[in-house]
Amino acid sequence: MANRSLTCISCPLGCQITVEMDGEEIISVTGNTCKRGDIYARKEVTAPTRIVTSTVKVAGGKADMVSVKTKEGIPKEKISDCMRVLKDVQIEAPVHIGDVIVTDAAGTGIDIVATKNVEKNEI
Repeated sequence: MANRSLTCISCPLGCQITVEMDGEEIISVTGNTCKRGDIYARKEVTAPTRIVTSTVKVAGGKADMVSVKTKEGIPKEKISDCMRVLKDVQIEAPVHIGDVIVTDAAGTGIDIVATKNVEKNEI
């Protein structure tokens, strides 16, 4: 049996969670104060994911960049691939919150969406 210690990131409490494992099998989860902590811990030790946030270039906008994020968590091992994809992305203004900027980011099946509005520059 082995124990994994985690700090929960599901809410601001930051509970110290212990996951007791027998090989790949989860035996118990303790230390969480809510159901979200239990769900987070089980997912973190079996298939960890993260929301990726970044920026992409905007052409013809009142701002040169727009903030973006993955619509859902992507596998941790795909974060670098996702960032490589975003490095070369440039979109045309206007941009609206929720606009899909990249579909199926790095083969994850998860889209990257805008998290800010950027209006077209009226010159």
